[in-house]
Amino acid sequence: MLAIRLDEPKQFRQIAIPEPERPGPGEALVRTHRMGVCGSDISGYLGHMPFFRYPRIPGHELGVEVLDVGPGVANVKAGDRCSIEPYMNCGTCYPCRKGNSNCCATLEVIGVMVDGGLRERFIVRADKLHPSEKLSFEQLALVETLAIGCHATDRGAPTDGDHALIIGAGPIGLATLEFTRLTGATITVMDMDQGRLDFCRETYGIERTVQFKGDGSELARLEEITGGDLYAVVTDATGNVKSMSNALNYVAPTGSLVYVGITTQEISLPHPLLHRREVSVKGSRNALPADFPRIIDLIERGVIDTDPWITHRTPIDKMIASFDSFTRRETGVIKAMIDVSGVS
Repeated sequence: MLAIRLDEPKQFRQIAIPEPERPGPGEALVRTHRMGVCGSDISGYLGHMPFFRYPRIPGHELGVEVLDVGPGVANVKAGDRCSIEPYMNCGTCYPCRKGNSNCCATLEVIGVMVDGGLRERFIVRADKLHPSEKLSFEQLALVETLAIGCHATDRGAPTDGDHALIIGAGPIGLATLEFTRLTGATITVMDMDQGRLDFCRETYGIERTVQFKGDGSELARLEEITGGDLYAVVTDATGNVKSMSNALNYVAPTGSLVYVGITTQEISLPHPLLHRREVSVKGSRNALPADFPRIIDLIERGVIDTDPWITHRTPIDKMIASFDSFTRRETGVIKAMIDVSGVS
């Protein structure tokens, strides 16, 4: 059976692996149809992802088909199209008992800590499958990305009329934008790439965009937009240490700063400013189980339109040759999608 493994940074290899066993109790056998390329996949490829363990079969943004189920499985059946919630939690540790399974003490994310979906078929816990009768495999593969933004928005909790700033207009920033706009907040998006800002304006009607130039002009522009108040919620989706260290400057007094991007470097925050403004600094990790059916329903009802997201597509047999281009902004990638189903 065909799989593609990332042996070390920038070293993909096509390999043959054994067919999976029959699913056991509480398990399902699934076929991968689509895999979305995530920022975590790109960071793992570049060697910047702190949680990535090599060698690894990537793939956690997945649209899959259920082929078989094991004993005791009632939530899905053979033939169902599903999105996978890729966070394998223990269910018994302190955060799991509190309902925060995204922060499980022994959490293993498929495609990051354990092998993922860039293979033809594999076994997965059936409780992590979220079915839809209406969505395509590509749409189902986008649910996990959207879930990251959904949870990040919930962490910041902007409300109607708040000024909310999203830094970074990549897939996670856009996912945060999707859910922030549902709160009624007044949104500003900041990015270094004018093309991505144009995408936000043309696709989502975001009138307030700021190109970050690093010369201090962006702070003046953000103050102008907010009438000097700055932002009740700032979400940094860049994973860039300089951006993350600078983001506190944009938070209004008593506001919240949410880090959804990940860096391996130390973030530096000026304590007098943090203290004076009484800012809440929050991390946002993964998503919660309830986010997945919520997002599937929003896509099914047309509240979220996934069509503009996918800018690049590649079959699995061309993936290795194409992948490096997905890491470069000049290629215009928003979301790349890999067709895994065309293998023999």
